[in-house]
Amino acid sequence: MTVSGHGKTYLFLQGPHGPFFYRLGQMLQAAGADIWRVGFNKGDDAFWFNNNCYIPFTDPQDDWPDRVRALFAEKGITDIVLYGDTRPIHAQAIKAARESNIRIHVFEEGYLRPYWVTYERDGSNGHSRLMDMSVDDMRKALEGLDLELTNPPGHWGDMRQHIFYGALYHYFVFLRNGKYRNFHPHRALTVTQEFKIYLRRLLFMPFTALDRGIATFRIKNGGFPYHLALLQLEHDASFQQHSPFSTLSEFLQTVIQGFAEGAPGHHHLVFKAHPLEDGRVPLRRDIRRLAKVYNVSNRVHYVRGGKLAALLDTARSAVTVNSTAAQQVLWRGLPLKVFGDAVYNKPEFVSSQPLPQFFAMPTRSDSQAYRAYRHYLLETSQIPGGYYSTRGRKQLLRQVVDMILSSEDPYDALKSGTATPRQQLYVAN
Repeated sequence: MTVSGHGKTYLFLQGPHGPFFYRLGQMLQAAGADIWRVGFNKGDDAFWFNNNCYIPFTDPQDDWPDRVRALFAEKGITDIVLYGDTRPIHAQAIKAARESNIRIHVFEEGYLRPYWVTYERDGSNGHSRLMDMSVDDMRKALEGLDLELTNPPGHWGDMRQHIFYGALYHYFVFLRNGKYRNFHPHRALTVTQEFKIYLRRLLFMPFTALDRGIATFRIKNGGFPYHLALLQLEHDASFQQHSPFSTLSEFLQTVIQGFAEGAPGHHHLVFKAHPLEDGRVPLRRDIRRLAKVYNVSNRVHYVRGGKLAALLDTARSAVTVNSTAAQQVLWRGLPLKVFGDAVYNKPEFVSSQPLPQFFAMPTRSDSQAYRAYRHYLLETSQIPGGYYSTRGRKQLLRQVVDMILSSEDPYDALKSGTATPRQQLYVAN
């Protein structure tokens, strides 16, 4: 299949922190495409190194829907590229793009993270085409393919770089945002608060690691069966847009109450924080308070981020809202209970039991069905690489540029036989 950028004009909106979008734009230009980037703050500006194709948006954000429609016409835009589809400026741009028959390219963190990223057309997470696909549909598309499935690594490949670029991005927005005075972040905290949080995380990483190590050691050497609750970031789009909860505290209460009502008296419950949890939500305090309310204080534990594999390998089951970390649960064949919309929420491998019954005697997932599902994702929307480390970006760009230039989205390309063979998984430094 021949791919070319000639006749295409890509408009980049907000991307992952760091230089990934700029590097991607360079390769699309090399393929013959025209590119433009809209920046909404100095952080966007700082990581786009070509002013000739950079458009600063400094107007009030209420003007953005009309401005993006004008840009589509003025620049002859054929495609838009963005990271996450739910933040207001992206949701408004997607709406306008659909009205103008403009192709929509959506990047997200990997559904099979770590070491993969997600690339889809039109929407991701709860808006993904995967939501309407059955496992039987996926098996049919895989007929004739034989892929040696890659084991999921037990930790993120570029977490330090992720935190570094996040801190740098918020530094620019906090101290250098001069002409972007009308910018408002899509999250509840101010830019100043976000910057301070990222800086604090960098400074306290050694102390957090020590606390995490002690907690993990006690759990793994405690000699008790335990269930794992996978926590997410409260401000994350998947949690806010695709779940029945508005706060993590609501989820904590639901899980602890279900555990108290259904779990055998010798079982324990372990809450595992998201690797990027930054303290803006008082998780430890809320967990202790709720455990006391339901009289299970001596059986409930909290672990601050870190490697999931260390806890999963000896867990009894897992529960989550819709965390992508649940994919590692399913890979191990452990019972899983979810509460929100998720691309992996399929009846073959996710429990439908009421929570107390799940904690009492969880039903196992259909491992063969999950492997077919995972095989399908690895052949379509999941691409080896990462946004933040240099090595991860290089690995990602080797494959994703051709996918963007293709006339077919990853799912249709597999069905029609035009999908390119997948590369081996990289190992990040």
